[in-house]
Amino acid sequence: MRIIADLQIHSKYSRACSQELNPKNTGLWADKKGIGVIGTGDFTHPKWLAELKEALEEVKPGLYQLKSPPPNLPRQGGGRGQPLFMCTAEVSSIYKLGDKVRRVHNLIFAPNFEAVDKIIIGLEKVGANLKSDGRPIMGVHCDDLVKIVKEASPEAEVIPAHAWTPHFGVFGSLSGFNSIEEAFGDQSKYIRAIETGLSSDPKMNWQISQLDKYSLTSNSDAHSLRKLGREANVFEIDEKKLSYAEIISALYSKDTKRFLYTIEFFPEEGKYHLDGHRDCKFSCLPSQTKKLKGICPVCGKKLLVGVLSRVDALSDPSRLRLAEAGRELGFTPPRAIPFKSVIPLEEIIGETFDVGVQSKRVVEIYERMVATVSRVRSRPYPTPDSDSFGEFSILLDLPENQIAKISSPEIAQAIIRVREGKVQVEGGYDGVFGKIHIYEETEREKIFKKPKQMGLF
Repeated sequence: MRIIADLQIHSKYSRACSQELNPKNTGLWADKKGIGVIGTGDFTHPKWLAELKEALEEVKPGLYQLKSPPPNLPRQGGGRGQPLFMCTAEVSSIYKLGDKVRRVHNLIFAPNFEAVDKIIIGLEKVGANLKSDGRPIMGVHCDDLVKIVKEASPEAEVIPAHAWTPHFGVFGSLSGFNSIEEAFGDQSKYIRAIETGLSSDPKMNWQISQLDKYSLTSNSDAHSLRKLGREANVFEIDEKKLSYAEIISALYSKDTKRFLYTIEFFPEEGKYHLDGHRDCKFSCLPSQTKKLKGICPVCGKKLLVGVLSRVDALSDPSRLRLAEAGRELGFTPPRAIPFKSVIPLEEIIGETFDVGVQSKRVVEIYERMVATVSRVRSRPYPTPDSDSFGEFSILLDLPENQIAKISSPEIAQAIIRVREGKVQVEGGYDGVFGKIHIYEETEREKIFKKPKQMGLF
């Protein structure tokens, strides 16, 4: 059974996150997206943990579902029914090491609520204030965090979150490290995966041979319901064996028969992809940053060094100073897990008709498309081996003619273009998201020179 898993989200208790992020709403939107397993997020926050324990029941080892699902959510858990929840959290470690202040975000995965309780006790013993935020800030070093988590439960895992982001990634340009070993010391033996983040994709990470031994995971880091699943992992797991342990095993397996692929942002769309200076509306590629000696030509201040530059700095040709190192962009290491780049359906609809993502038109079309696909849950659709439904069925599986039937020819063509990578992206920088362009303006004029036909709508 194909399982789409988004294991990094937040709750309403995290700073700058939607108040609509509660267990029932998360379950509903995960179902709408076609996500089979969703992270709880923020289990370290006492109020959120209390809500989770009240709302969820364990139905498979280490996996939970809503005790009282809304009427329009199927009762059974799994790939074709109610989404399952897995205990996850993100924590922020800020501490001084040597002459540098380190700021690193890490994910924690726990096998059950009992393990969660023990992890919380361990963090509170070292003075962590877990009530302050859903993603708590603590002075716990990365290696000490792993010790606390592993002492609480050997089955619990720590994974560096959005590893490349400048401010809080383990490899970030502002406060990060140059290797996992440098960050986690003797506890690095327990780090078996990294989260690539929105501003990088596996192809970028494959340039760095020191990362070959780690699984590359992708998750949404969603701060609102509509952002669930913007990145995710796709596993093949026997429904009878589905459990926390099986998901962790598949994640670490580097076996393309178990870990099928990751679902990725186009990394250029990430808000830290390029170097730049937001206030001056200036961005540039790493080569230009070097020529500018890292200084913004508009205001004379330092540019924020983005993910592309940081990956370039740690890539094999740069690090080894050997062009023949064989790790230019495009190199694929052995046992690499494939990936598929997608654009969220609402963004595709908005770009197709040149309207805002939150416009009434986009919302209505999106809801009708997803509802239409959801009505075929009683049978595999569109192929017998596809167990994913909702938005991901549309983005990944449905043939163009089927998409056109539930939307319009223009939307169907746009989705196929995204699948084929035929998009233009203006790179994001210094906290500014990049912009996606599926159609050039001349193409848009040609396609829409006649009155728009909206199919079923």
